[in-house]
Order: sequence, then C-alpha cells, then structure tokens
Amino acid sequence: MNSFVKRLLLPVIAGSVLFSGAALAMGGDGSGQTTPTCPKGQIYDTKTKTCMVDKSSMIGDNDRANYAYALAKSGRYQDALDVLNTLKNPNTAVALNYRGYATRKLGRTDEGIGYYLKSVALDPNYPKVREYLGEAYMVKGRPDLAKEQLTVIQSLCGTGCEEYRDLAAAIDHHPES
Repeated sequence: MNSFVKRLLLPVIAGSVLFSGAALAMGGDGSGQTTPTCPKGQIYDTKTKTCMVDKSSMIGDNDRANYAYALAKSGRYQDALDVLNTLKNPNTAVALNYRGYATRKLGRTDEGIGYYLKSVALDPNYPKVREYLGEAYMVKGRPDLAKEQLTVIQSLCGTGCEEYRDLAAAIDHHPES
C-alpha cells in the first residue's frame, strides 16, 4: 500500500476505532441487537448506523425509544429520560416501559411502577414490562406481587425466556422472598 493511500485511510481507521470504543456501552431491546450509546447531544441513527446530532425530524420514535433504553442500560438514566421526552408519541407500551426503567433506576420506584402499569394497560402481553414491574415490586418489598408477574411471564413465554429467568433470579436472591 503506498503512502498516499495510507494517509487517506488513517483518519477512517482511527475514526472507526474511536467510534467502536464509544459503542462498548450497549443496551438492547430484546431483539438480540444492541444499540451503541453516543456522546450527550447525539443520538444513534439505525439507518446510517452512526451517532448524529439530535434532529427530531430525522430520527423516528422507535429509534429514539431504543436509544433511550441503551442509555438507561449503560447507566445514563437521566439522558434516557431526556431522549424519551423528545418522542412524538410517548404513550406506547415500549416507551412507557423504558421510562419506568429509567425512573426506577434513579430511585423513583413508585413513579417507575406507575409507568410500568400504564405500559401493561397498553400491552398486557409484553414480557419485558412484566419483568421490570416485578423487579420494582421486589424493591418495594412485595415479593407476592413480583411472583404474580412471574406467573404472567411464564404464561407469555415460558420459563426459558430471558424475562422469566431474570425476574426469577431477582425473586430468589431477594431477602424478602
């Protein structure tokens, strides 16, 4: 490879390495794919597969909600809520579940439960919200209510799904259970 080509490729390679490092803090939406987290003020665009400056008209609600979840899973709970605040339709089962997750992780468990219950009302067959609702009930010292959610999850996806396994582990390892 000649020196001219190397000089052209070096910034591209360096940028790729830098971006992949930023993408190590990942979150997922249960689809098996993960969404990279971006610097504050940017949002991940699944069409271009890059972080870009947040322009509400360019990135849809589904991408925004999944990105908010990725932020929350990486510990950036307030940033997640800030992204959820930009949704055109914040009243979907998924968006409400992710809002509940971020608020619960910020220590506002009762508020999180409220969002989870709204999510359940919109989609009672959504196992992920049932898992997080059960975990919130464990935080509140209500293993009886958590076990009810576990039973619902079992009816939705069996005992082998991630949501069942995660909530069962939370119940089994909690002193009140």
